Amino acid sequence: MVDLKGQYDRIKDTVNASIQEVLDTTAYINGPQVHSFQKNLEDYLGAGHVIPCANGTDALQIAMMGLGLQPGDEVITADFTFAATVEVIALLQLTPVLVDVEPDTFNISIDAIRKAITPKTKAIVPVHLFGQAADMEAIMALAKEHNLYVIEDNAQAIGANYKYADGSKTKVGVIGHVASTSFFPSKNLGCYGDGGAIFTNDDALAHTLRGIVNHGMYLRYHHDVVGVNSRLDSVQAAVLNAKLPLLDSYNDARQTAAEKYSEAFANHQNIITPVVKGDRDSHVFHQYTLRIIDADRDALMQHLLDKGIPCAIYYPIALHKQKAYADERYNEADFPVTNQLVKEVLSLPMHTELDDEQIQFITDSVLEFLK
Repeated sequence: MVDLKGQYDRIKDTVNASIQEVLDTTAYINGPQVHSFQKNLEDYLGAGHVIPCANGTDALQIAMMGLGLQPGDEVITADFTFAATVEVIALLQLTPVLVDVEPDTFNISIDAIRKAITPKTKAIVPVHLFGQAADMEAIMALAKEHNLYVIEDNAQAIGANYKYADGSKTKVGVIGHVASTSFFPSKNLGCYGDGGAIFTNDDALAHTLRGIVNHGMYLRYHHDVVGVNSRLDSVQAAVLNAKLPLLDSYNDARQTAAEKYSEAFANHQNIITPVVKGDRDSHVFHQYTLRIIDADRDALMQHLLDKGIPCAIYYPIALHKQKAYADERYNEADFPVTNQLVKEVLSLPMHTELDDEQIQFITDSVLEFLK
């Protein structure tokens, strides 16, 4: 699904030199590479503050801790996403409220959010799923109307742009009150281990978050807030510093590959290709996900695997049907899109090293099965 070796081979001299610098200085935790990466990512995103941390799940949890959400507060998020999004809500003893998504973008439905808001609702967590920007202008308007926080889950869409109705653009991750991201190796901007970060333009919130990530300390052995141990190590920061200047070119390569996939599958009766809402740069294709209709999706998947083509189902089970998050409050009639998507979605290889020959082989193999 991801060719990390091919990507590394192209940048190995820069990456190796960056890692060697960490080894030479032995500043493995909170070293200069971490501070440099923080500043470079702030500049790239146009973010007031970037707070690096140990992984994307921690980033989301720390963001919620920083907002002071209390047990029992309701947090609305998408039913069709990776479990980490709802996992941290439950871990903090908040009340997850799962809602349906849009059939074209797979992102959280604005109408579903509106229907789910109650007096106990305190936050909305939109996920920029598979690399596509959610409808942030509408989400922020709803949040303002109901005095809610917006926490962007930007684990899959770093580098994507959101286009406002007036034509202006901004990076996703700096629109809500706070955002989280992951630098898991397979992400568009990935390190060589675990890593994550939190973004915010709120100075006071940023101060709180910086304490939380480091055991609640601002001054050594003085614990001012309840915190966790969640730091981005210097080796991972060095890798990310080497890759950040290439992020736009990485995303462009993914967008180009996606366009070639979609061209090959255009107008096929059994395939719905991904929709790009807005301009090309609104979707950075962390995943390229088809909907297979009126055909055997699982048999197609096996056909591809038999040919040595990696593919995956993101996601095979709706979150509201997961044992850990099942709740009698949920009504199946409220999740028609998610319940359909889990039967239809199939993600094809998507990475920066895809070439025309590989794309041709993959698309021909899909079409061979669906002829």
